[in-house]
Amino acid sequence: MSDASPISYKDSGVDTEKGQEFVQRIKQNVASTHNKNVLGGLGGFAACYDVSFLKNYNQPILLSGTDGVGTKLEIARQLDKHNTVGIDLVAMCVNDILVNGGKPLFFQDYIACGKLNVQKMEQIVSGIVEGCKLADCSLVGGETAEHPGLMDAEEYDLAGFVVGAVEKSKMIDGGSIKKGDSIIGLPSSGPHSNGFSLIRKLLLPNGKLPTNSSELEFIEKHVFIPTKIYVKLILELIEKVSIKGMVHITGGGFYENIPRVLPKGLGAQITKTNLPSSYVFEKLKTDHKLKEEDMFATFNMGVGYILVVDPKEESNLLSQLRTLGESGVKIGEVDESAKIHFK
Repeated sequence: MSDASPISYKDSGVDTEKGQEFVQRIKQNVASTHNKNVLGGLGGFAACYDVSFLKNYNQPILLSGTDGVGTKLEIARQLDKHNTVGIDLVAMCVNDILVNGGKPLFFQDYIACGKLNVQKMEQIVSGIVEGCKLADCSLVGGETAEHPGLMDAEEYDLAGFVVGAVEKSKMIDGGSIKKGDSIIGLPSSGPHSNGFSLIRKLLLPNGKLPTNSSELEFIEKHVFIPTKIYVKLILELIEKVSIKGMVHITGGGFYENIPRVLPKGLGAQITKTNLPSSYVFEKLKTDHKLKEEDMFATFNMGVGYILVVDPKEESNLLSQLRTLGESGVKIGEVDESAKIHFK
């Protein structure tokens, strides 16, 4: 008979007491995102949300989306800066359902980590809370799971889930887009949360942050910027302008995302000289001799969100954008090429 002490769950790498401490520490911050529709608090088996208000809709449609932050998290880990990746997480989800005109209602997160670092996880959640406030939605719950033996102690990954609603008659799906329609681009804040596997290959020699101060500053101030959340702007805009289609430029850049909203047989001609100037992408292109075609297939190139309107609505749209404090520019138009091409 062995004299060895029995092994506990904590000995195996999962600290449930720390997990409980973490929940208690974030409860108040998470609750700051709640409205009257959120029933109960954090920590229940299910998150409950009252949708009685949907009776005011003629035909309410629920929209859902899920996404992550990708390998931008590795830069966060090396910078030891974790309070903005939560904004990225929310942005990647809410900007997607926004394309259909949906208002985000509630959000949930999933955090997987090698070892629960309460302070670090608290920073992550603070970013998620800020993102939810920027998107005007409630953080109703989540899951944080330790994966000892599967992930290194300092590793973590994030996934987000959002549910929103839209009146069926007001859904925006691109179905009415036709040849000659104007394509308006809204500026991004930077690379957002896409293309970071390439960015890390270019900017992190041997997988580590550069020691050169100017190179490090470029990463911190221009590359590692939170993804822009367009929700409040767009929801206000669609009440004033007739928008035919919208595009969230994410993974796959222009080539993969613009066709997702175009009817069969249609394409788009993009005027490169009209794109918003973007220091980060110009520097990446110049310093690393990247091919433009590859960049447009990977990055947002300074345009995080696209609106498609009838040419007669173009001036009204640009005027409304200025009124709302946002810049926008015509970057192209719809044609019958059935492809995305540039001039």
